[in-house]
Parts: sequence; C-alpha cells; structure tokens
Amino acid sequence: MVEDFLEKKIPKTPGIYKFYNIDNEVIYIGKSKNLNNRIRSYFNKSKNQSTKTSKMVKEIINISYTVSESEHDALLLENNLIKENKPKYNILLRDDKSYPYIAISKERFPRVYTTRKVNLKKEKVFGPYTNIKSMRNVLEIIKKIYKIRTCNLKLSKENVDKKLFKVCLDYHIGNCLGPCEKKQEEKSYLKDIKQIQDLLKGNHGKLIKNLELKMKTYSKKLEFEEAQNLKEKIQLLKVYNNKSTVVNPKFKNIEVYGIIDDEKYIYVNYMKINNGIMLGGETIKLRKKIDLNESIIKYLIFHFKNKYKTYDYNIISNYKLDNFIGSVKVFYPKTGDKKKLIDLSIKNALFYKEHYYNEKKERKTKKYNHIIKLFEELKLKRLPKIIECFDISNTQGKYKTASMVRFKNGYPLKREYRKYRIRSVDGINDYKSIEEVVERRYNRLISEKKDMPDLIVIDGGKGQLSSATKILKKLKVYDKLNIIGIAKKLEEIYFPEDSLPILINKKSESLKLLQAIRNEAHRFAISYHKKLRNKMLIESSLDNIKGIGEKSKFKLIKEYGSIQKIDINDKTKLKKILGSIKKVEILERFLKKNKN
Repeated sequence: MVEDFLEKKIPKTPGIYKFYNIDNEVIYIGKSKNLNNRIRSYFNKSKNQSTKTSKMVKEIINISYTVSESEHDALLLENNLIKENKPKYNILLRDDKSYPYIAISKERFPRVYTTRKVNLKKEKVFGPYTNIKSMRNVLEIIKKIYKIRTCNLKLSKENVDKKLFKVCLDYHIGNCLGPCEKKQEEKSYLKDIKQIQDLLKGNHGKLIKNLELKMKTYSKKLEFEEAQNLKEKIQLLKVYNNKSTVVNPKFKNIEVYGIIDDEKYIYVNYMKINNGIMLGGETIKLRKKIDLNESIIKYLIFHFKNKYKTYDYNIISNYKLDNFIGSVKVFYPKTGDKKKLIDLSIKNALFYKEHYYNEKKERKTKKYNHIIKLFEELKLKRLPKIIECFDISNTQGKYKTASMVRFKNGYPLKREYRKYRIRSVDGINDYKSIEEVVERRYNRLISEKKDMPDLIVIDGGKGQLSSATKILKKLKVYDKLNIIGIAKKLEEIYFPEDSLPILINKKSESLKLLQAIRNEAHRFAISYHKKLRNKMLIESSLDNIKGIGEKSKFKLIKEYGSIQKIDINDKTKLKKILGSIKKVEILERFLKKNKN
C-alpha cells in the first residue's frame, strides 16, 4: 500500500501527514511545508536515519495527508492531532504543553494576559500563537496604545465602592488610569477592551486609520518623537497576522463539507472540528448518476453524520441548503474564518480529484507498458490489448466447471466473464473439457460477429494448449490470434507446435500480468465450482426428505447455500422459509438423523 501511495503525485504544499500500522492505528503525525519531499524522505535509503525512524518506517502500512494554507496552520493542526491521537512515535508536542493564547478575562475591568490552559467560561481567547515573538509584539502594542490594568485585584463594584484598593506604580508612570479608585469609568475602559478585541481579531483597519490621524496631528504639532512611536506601532500592525485558518477555539461541534463534481463523479471532503481541533476527516468519491442537487448533498451529509456520530453538529458547506433536521444549523459563508475552512476543504477535494485522475492515467500507462513488454518478450503476432484466459475446475471428475475471464489493456472486464458447466465429458479429462469450452466460446463469438481476443491464455501445460489449438484450427481462427499455455509449477510459457517452453524473468512485469490474469480465471472457476457443488449436494440431500417440495427446497438452497449451514435452532426463520412448522419439524428430524 505504501508503494502504491508513493507512486502517486503528492502535493508540494504545506500540510500534515499520518502514518498507519497494520492495525490501521496512527503511529506518527508530522507536518511539512512540502508534503511531497517530506513524505518521500522517509523511504529514501539513508544511513543517517535514526534507529527510531528506521523502526517506524518498517511498521508503516498506509499513509494519508491533509493540505493546509500555510506551514503555520500545518503546525497548529499537527499539534492538535498529536494530542488527540497520541501516536507512539511522536515525542515532541505529545505532552500537555500547548501553544499560548492571548486571553481577555470575563470580569469587571477585564485583564489582558497570556495563557496556555484555555478556560472559555472565564476568558475569551485569541490564537494560538506559534510565533512567541509575534505574540509579544502584539501585547506590546496593546500595552503602549491602551492603559489596561495588570493587577489581579477583584474590582467588583462593591469592593471599589468600599475603597479597598489604592493605585499602584502603573498608575503613577502612566500605564494604568486607576479604575481601582474610580479614576477611570467602566464604560471608557470597556471601549478600550472592544478595540483590543478588534485588534486581536485582525480588524485593525479602523485602528490603523485612527493611529495615522493621530500621527499626522503629532507631526503638525512638531511632536516628532510621539509621531515616530505611532509610526512604529502602525508598521507592526500592518505586518502582523494573528489568525489561523484551521484552528480556532470558537469553532465548536462543526462539520465542514467541501463538495465538487465533474461529469462522472462527486468528490466530498469532510472535516470534523470541535474546540478548534480537527478530530477527523476524509475525502470520498461517488459515481455521478444524476446532477448534483440538494437531495444528494443531504444524503452525503447523513452518510458522514452516521459514520462519525455527529448528529448535533452544525454544518459549513459550499452548497446552500434551505433547511436541515432538528436544531442543526447550515452555514454558507462568503467571508471570514468559516469561508477559509470551506476553501481549505475544497482544496483537499480538488487534490483528491487530481490524484484520482493522475493515478488512473499512470495506471493505464503502466499497464499498457506491460502489454507492450509482453508483446515484445513473447514475439506475438498482435499487441495483446484483449486477453482471454480459461481454467477448468472439478472434484474427482464431478461438478465439472470452467471459467473464461476477459481483460482489456490489463484491466478486468467483469461483465464479460463467462462460466461454463462441462456437458460432454465424463470423468477427469481436462483436455476434452478445454476443447468443449473453447469451442463454445468462439463458436458464439463467430456467430454473433464479435471481435476475437488478441491473446488466449490456457491455464495448463502443453496438453491443454494442444486441445485448445485443435479447436481454433477447426474454427479457422488460429492464424488470426495468439494462444499460449502457462504451467503453474515453474510458470513456463508454452507455444503451439513448440516442444520447449519459454521462461520469463520472475520479476518481469509482463509475467506478473499473465499470472494475475491466470489467478483471476482460477478464482472465478473455483467460486462457480463451489457454488455448483454446494447446490447439488443440498439438492441431492433434500431429495431424500419426504414432505419437502421443490419450492421449499429451492428456498433453502437460496438462503443457506449448503445443508451444513442450515440453522435448525432458528425455527422462526425456517418457518418463514418453509411456510409451516410441520415442515420445520420434518427437516429437523431428518437433519438429526443424518448428522453427517
């Protein structure tokens, strides 16, 4: 599975990646600004790999990834996913340490401070911040522009009225306006807090304009030092971006659905988010039978809600829905954080679509190259675009069946598979059985004027091949196509009228293609043989029961497949099948009497 994944085109964008073991457990989560380079680096044979990394790589069975807008977002997402999944190979970010937030307390005369442990009941938070310097810069801006208290005093109206507190040094040096002694009104203080919230949300356009007006005022008054201070603050505000597109603690119980479609398929990217943490996500593809509409979108949403048990989660989608069940709200955002989440979800869906078509194209090219190599290695008359393979199956000459599988450009055409019951052969005679099915198959193609295959493969050695060749000559099509036999033991390739077989390199992709086709023919023959054998066994056994008619017998065969699988203890089910409790009792007596 890892080899298949690495053959795909991995995006060279920021994002996170997950490694899974054989039990489908996440064993490692990482982030990178270039997913393609980072993921492939683990599988490049390098002497510099640590023991831990080498051991981890040996356990990797599958890989998945999620793209993000920036490396900053990838780092945040990696942090949250590691805490959620606790992969055994992650050491960094695995403990309880979190990235810091800027918090505004929910109290009278709120305080502004940093925290790593979020308590949304007691504070409103902004962040998290992966760049500590950036966070300190914005705190410095707040401190310089606004006179917000830094003390931990409980400034309730009752305490302030009782004059329990005195102004501190911050008041005397101009960093606080003294709300503890009613030197600043609560209304004025809250106005500053509102502006700080706007600043932390990124809505600093108005603030910058106000600062620019103040700066010009200072300049006109020739107060250049104050004007320079404001200029520096404005520059800090302009270069600062404090928001994350992926992780935001205000997002609770939200599902994101990014849906796109083309002529053939619908692609849906799903993200489950709670408290700013992505708890799960995947992208699926569905064959498109009708145009995408609201009913289909609701069906898709129900599918994911059932799978992830998120019945009460609100929905963000790029398709507008009029209503939904219960109290579930549907958002169709055009701006803001929710829109950024939708954009990211659609981006993941587009990557999935691109990978699907690239993978399909690569597979076709790869298979076609194998066909060309087969043509060259075996020196065939025609390029084997259409290959048909025959196999015989029987049990000591009984229940004789055959299969024919058809492949086009290296891919199975399952609708054109055929199964046969051997009619003209008594006992074990694979040669005659091959003659019968080959004649039946190609007599029909000739009579219906359908195209013949480019290559016929017979599962067996020279004897089976000779039998099939004899029929093709009889039908006068032998010179128009290729026919070979493939023997199982040494994987020898036999040609008609050639006593010595050809041995293809065991690592050859053309041999692997032949083996895959032969194995599919064998699987199809065995499955039909088992079905026929079980049916005949149960039929012959049930024929001995007096009181069980043909219709009842057919129903038992259809339901259980074999007589050994009949559950005599489930009398309710048997009564429903047979129609009466009397027939159930007859069957029960027979089965107890004939346990073997």
